[in-house]
Amino acid sequence: MARVNYLIAALSLQIVWSLYMIKLCSASDLKNFRSFPAILIFGDSTVDTGNNNFIPTIIKANYSPYGKDFPNHIATGRFSNGKLIPDMVASRLGIKELVPPFLDPKLSNDDVKTGVSFASAGSGFDDLTTMIYKVIPMMMQVDMFKNYIQRLTEIVGVDESKKIIGSALVILSAGTNDFTKNFYDLPVRKLQYNISGYQDFIQDRLQSFIKEIYELGCRNIVVAGLPPIGCLPIQETISFQLPLTRICLEDQNSDSISYNQKLSKLLGNLPSQLHGSTILYADIYTPLIDMVNNPHKYGFEHTNTGCCGTGLAEVAPLCNALTPTCEDSSKYLFWDSVHPTEAAYKFMTELFLKQFL
Repeated sequence: MARVNYLIAALSLQIVWSLYMIKLCSASDLKNFRSFPAILIFGDSTVDTGNNNFIPTIIKANYSPYGKDFPNHIATGRFSNGKLIPDMVASRLGIKELVPPFLDPKLSNDDVKTGVSFASAGSGFDDLTTMIYKVIPMMMQVDMFKNYIQRLTEIVGVDESKKIIGSALVILSAGTNDFTKNFYDLPVRKLQYNISGYQDFIQDRLQSFIKEIYELGCRNIVVAGLPPIGCLPIQETISFQLPLTRICLEDQNSDSISYNQKLSKLLGNLPSQLHGSTILYADIYTPLIDMVNNPHKYGFEHTNTGCCGTGLAEVAPLCNALTPTCEDSSKYLFWDSVHPTEAAYKFMTELFLKQFL
């Protein structure tokens, strides 16, 4: 009997130790799987951490109720109620807690060394996309990156600067604005292209962008595909759907799927042309459409309206300090009529890390 008790005690101790080691490894693996000294972000409002605060445009989010659930309830210019995916990824990888905007005049040398965001809300690969609201075009973000390299070099020297940029995690998220502004809502590009032709046009610009930042030293690049555009509350509203019978626009979702298929193939072929590069496709369509179709799995109760105002059309200046918001944003997939809540971004970040790590 004593021997049995001894064996049980020994087995229990072994199980506890094993569980402890598993937990310890899973916590550290994310940070040790691959060491990224910095994170560099390019794109639109999904990854703009505040650059539009410092340019003359009405597309800003540096006022209430944006930032409602951000630390200290600060509206930083992030188009959500809290943090964005770049912040969460940087934190989970042990790089930094928040990714600052490059245009912030208070940007510290330490922040320069560990990376910034060059993204601008409202941006896209098509030059027409940025003209109306005067935001920062994607190719101009490359010019900002060049200025960043110069400042980084002044701080750490040429060799270390090249090492940081070559080892940095680069995230690129843009394209949605091109289709909503130029093809669906204001169909200027429909006069020149069918949907397949416009997709090719955008991806030609995207490929040129990737080659530009590769020439400047970037080697680890993750490119996000399109979301289910037809499920954005603003797109459902523009299609004049009745509030109680709102559903995703399947034609726009189908376009997103075909775009993503082309993008995945394009990115798979690029590393053979760009020696020493790792270029990966990030699928954001699948998790978002799953949140729409299976909301209760994620704790959501509302998926076709945003938390801000009526949730039908409020975004940017229409979502302001005078606009009422929902009581619990964690029950909403969307914060405003375009952008996901912090809760949705958390789920997407976890899937992003699992996909690549």
